[in-house]
Amino acid sequence: MFNKQPAPQGKLSPLSSFIFASRWLQLPLYLGLIAAQAVYVFHFWVELVHLLEAAFGSQTALQALVSSIGYKADAPLTALNETVIMLVVLALIDVVMISNLLIMVIVGGYETFVSRLNLEGHPDQPEWLSHVNASVLKVKLGTAIIGISSIHLLKTFINAANYDEKVLMWQTIIHMAFLLSAIAIAYADRLMSHHDKSGH
Repeated sequence: MFNKQPAPQGKLSPLSSFIFASRWLQLPLYLGLIAAQAVYVFHFWVELVHLLEAAFGSQTALQALVSSIGYKADAPLTALNETVIMLVVLALIDVVMISNLLIMVIVGGYETFVSRLNLEGHPDQPEWLSHVNASVLKVKLGTAIIGISSIHLLKTFINAANYDEKVLMWQTIIHMAFLLSAIAIAYADRLMSHHDKSGH
C-alpha cells in the first residue's frame, strides 16, 4: 500500500572512507595501459609504413619486415612474397586485437573497480559496457586472449619451417590450455548467474 523509502545511507567512518578511496590507486595503472596503447599504435604504423614501402620496392623496408617477423628464406628476398605479406598482415591484426584487449581492460576495469564513466546515453558507448561486471569482463578477456593466441599460432604454422617441432607442439598445447580455461570460466560464470537468478 505504501511505498517504502530507501533507508538513508549512513556516513562512512574515516577508515571505511580511506579503504574505499584506495581504489584510486589503480588510476596510474590504467593511465600506464593508455601509454602502452599509444606504443602499440606507433608500432602498428611503423610496420604498415614498412609494408607499403616494401610493396613499392624498398629493400630497406623489406629487410626490416623480414627481420621483424622472423622469416627466413633459402635465398635472400628481393621483393615481397605472399608468405611475408600474410605474416605482416597477421602481425598487424595481432596488434589490433591486443589493442582491443587493452581497451576492454582500461574501460571495463575502470568502470568496474574505480569509478563510473557516466556514459549512459552517449552515442559511442560500447554495447558491452552497459552490462559489464567482473564476471563479464573475465569472460570477454578470456575470449580476447584466445583470439590473440590463435593469431600467434597461425603465424607460427605459416612460418613453421623456421620453428622447432617442440615450439610448434608447446604453442599448440598452450593455445588449448587457453581455450579450456576460457570455457571453464564461461561455464562457471553461467552456473553462478543461474544460481543468482534461482536465488531471487
